[in-house]
Amino acid sequence: MRILMIGDVVGGPGRRMLQQHLKAVRAERGLGAVVVNAENCAAGSGITAALAEEIFAAGADAITLGDHTWGQKDFAGQIGSITNLVRPANFPAECPGKGWCLVTCPTFRFAVLNLHGRVFMNPVDCPFHAADRALAEMPKDVPVFVDFHAEATSEKMTLGHYLDGRVTAFVGTHTHVQTSDARLLPQGTAYITDLGMTGPYVSSIGRDLKPVTKKFTTGIPARFEVASGPSTLEGAIIDFDPVTKKAAAIEAFRLRD
Repeated sequence: MRILMIGDVVGGPGRRMLQQHLKAVRAERGLGAVVVNAENCAAGSGITAALAEEIFAAGADAITLGDHTWGQKDFAGQIGSITNLVRPANFPAECPGKGWCLVTCPTFRFAVLNLHGRVFMNPVDCPFHAADRALAEMPKDVPVFVDFHAEATSEKMTLGHYLDGRVTAFVGTHTHVQTSDARLLPQGTAYITDLGMTGPYVSSIGRDLKPVTKKFTTGIPARFEVASGPSTLEGAIIDFDPVTKKAAAIEAFRLRD
């Protein structure tokens, strides 16, 4: 079986890339399922129930989030009603929503687990312990695909090896820059440090360059609008055996306007 995991969707340009290309990519690459990180899809910060439905309609089977989960003020009251959407499992237990879900496709089912980093990020619970708890709760016969939304490459690599052989794939998101280290770990887990970004590539990780440059050169706060112009759709394609739950291959994926 083959799954595509897509990096952070940024604003309208990122959603447009999904709408225009995802169904064709599914057909051309023989994808059984698609998992999309969409925590930046609402004007660059957060998501809404309406935008989640838009992304599912574009061809996604599951949606993961990250540090901007609560970026839209009404979303906390919406998240519980959205099937196959997960926020980081190591958010405080009092938070609405769920950290993992089971996705049922016509020929197989799989689990999606979302985790949040702690290095250079807002404080959350330990992602290592949260992963252990989530895996203990899941059915033992399903492949598990992990989206670790984190800043530090060292934290991503360490947790990836910690979960090697226990999950089918471990991918990083959050930096919006695709890494060149897609590979199989020793115990059969597919790994990449960061999937990259789905959004405008003439930008500062999806944001308009002018206000970002002003902030860097003056230190004066500025509103960072989503950039416009040509966009990219980035992620990784993972081939795996749904019976053994082991990955057979992982390939970085990029489609540009």
